[in-house]
Amino acid sequence: MSGKPGERIRAYFGIGYSGENNVERRLMDLKRAKTVKRLGWLVGFAGFAYLFLFSLSQVNFSISELIEYWPVFRDALGEFFPITTYFGVIPFIDFGQYWQFITVEQPVQNGTSFTEAALTTLAIGFAGTALGVPGALLFGVLGSERVTPFPFNFIFRGVMSTIRSIPALVWAIIYIPLGGLSPFTATLAIGTDTIGNLGRLFTDALEEVEDGPIEAIESTGANRPQTIVFGMLSQVFTPFIAWTMYILEINVRIAVTMGLIGAGGIGGILNTQQGLFAYTNMMATIIVIFVLVVSVEMISQRTRSYLRGDGEDHGGFFQHLIDLIRGFPQRMSESAWR
Repeated sequence: MSGKPGERIRAYFGIGYSGENNVERRLMDLKRAKTVKRLGWLVGFAGFAYLFLFSLSQVNFSISELIEYWPVFRDALGEFFPITTYFGVIPFIDFGQYWQFITVEQPVQNGTSFTEAALTTLAIGFAGTALGVPGALLFGVLGSERVTPFPFNFIFRGVMSTIRSIPALVWAIIYIPLGGLSPFTATLAIGTDTIGNLGRLFTDALEEVEDGPIEAIESTGANRPQTIVFGMLSQVFTPFIAWTMYILEINVRIAVTMGLIGAGGIGGILNTQQGLFAYTNMMATIIVIFVLVVSVEMISQRTRSYLRGDGEDHGGFFQHLIDLIRGFPQRMSESAWR
């Protein structure tokens, strides 16, 4: 460094002849940035609080109403979970009332057993998924930029986005003119929904394929369809099956909610009992729904784990079951308007 010793010292510490201290200036900049950040957080919190209060007012949320109707809700909870005494001394939930409704009362009242209703729900979910897979594969492949040049691939992506933007329950309502609210229209609705959701997953998977196998197939003189099938789809065959199983898992939950609007299946039993305010019977139906959906999820997740070949048990069977139970309410609520 050239110059006099004083110049070298000033240059080293960032102090100019004018007496300005660059270090102090930087400290001021840091303080100013910190103040701006705090103001940003304050404005963000104020905006969140305003939106939250506005949302509460839009839905007429009222603490006084909660207090007023709490006794009614408490009585309903007593019917949801009836209490009996076991061995004459141990008070616990009376599962006998649930079992009585499941095995005797429901078949006598409506002529439909839980087994028949569960099979209908499973059939709606499975058939809807199977109907949607070909369309999902077609739109998923054509939506990939590796297959369809930009911007034409966005035509197919747009179709899938449009389908996904409409919940499956709304699709069922759209299809009412084809046959009313029935298992048939519910199956069509789930099939349509599958095209959008599964197709997008297919597209994302195709975007991640390796170039090596594609180039190897092209070097053999293969045409474009052969390159797509043997160079691209062959790489994502296992993920396709895994994603299809995942969508099947979701579609069974959607099939349950279809029954709540009159499309049949086990959800129809729940809807009937809700209309009768038979809370004990509602809880019995919810237990059956829980067993059905968790069973399908376990089969689906274990199948996907096997296909991945990761060899991980994630805590074993019982830990896997506990994780499914914990997330069951959230997954059912998400499926209602998926």
